[in-house]
Amino acid sequence: QVQLVESGGGLVQAGGSLRLSCAASVRSFSSFTMGWFRRAPGKGREFVAATDGNSYYADSVKGRFTISRDNAEKTVVLQMNSLKPEDTAVYYCAARYIGYSDNYHVSSTYKNWGQGTQVTVSS
Repeated sequence: QVQLVESGGGLVQAGGSLRLSCAASVRSFSSFTMGWFRRAPGKGREFVAATDGNSYYADSVKGRFTISRDNAEKTVVLQMNSLKPEDTAVYYCAARYIGYSDNYHVSSTYKNWGQGTQVTVSS
């Protein structure tokens, strides 16, 4: 069982930055694809970014967000710059075994989830 704990959410003005972190309690962290998803009020869960060594991004965040991982520290970080009000959502960290699926953007392929952290961007 993989336990994931997110931190770093908060309130920021449009154009600002936030850094989300996800700490994983798992023996073989490097064996996992790590993803970030978000759920805005009244909407479904949306893919944001993922990394299995390579990095993948939703078009809506490409060029503004950066995902990175530290296998020694067992953490994955989502650096969010140039934030927009439409980025407001609860952000979730997710994990699955590398190679489980090529569909890194599909939330149902991830078996382990954090509790989420709120990001609010004011206009």
